[in-house]
Amino acid sequence: MFGGGGMNPRKMKQMMEQMGIDVTELDAEEVVIRTGDEELVFSNAQVTRMDAQGQETYQVVGEPEVHEASETAGAVESGPEASEADDGGEAAIPQDDVELVATRAGVSKDDARDALEAEDGDLAAAIARLE
Repeated sequence: MFGGGGMNPRKMKQMMEQMGIDVTELDAEEVVIRTGDEELVFSNAQVTRMDAQGQETYQVVGEPEVHEASETAGAVESGPEASEADDGGEAAIPQDDVELVATRAGVSKDDARDALEAEDGDLAAAIARLE
């Protein structure tokens, strides 16, 4: 936005404050961007929110995992009802959550689902349980 290539970060911050621009670092655990063709999943992204005159802009920095839309479209469109049917009526655990826990903890989807069920769907607790 500004060509501050060699500018002192402190000076840049002062200039932005003078122009009414507020910058905040967010402690994001995951960022997902879905397009018609693919899904970009940023697991360890740096996220910055910039508020300039009431207009919020988000900047995401990191390397995404790229998934084809067909891999996730069924889970997104089917909703919790389909998960209940697949589980034989047990508590609904979204397929996206199962895949996320399996990927983050490096375990099978069955182990990830078991951990999520044991932790009542709590993603962080399920991942911690498996690590």
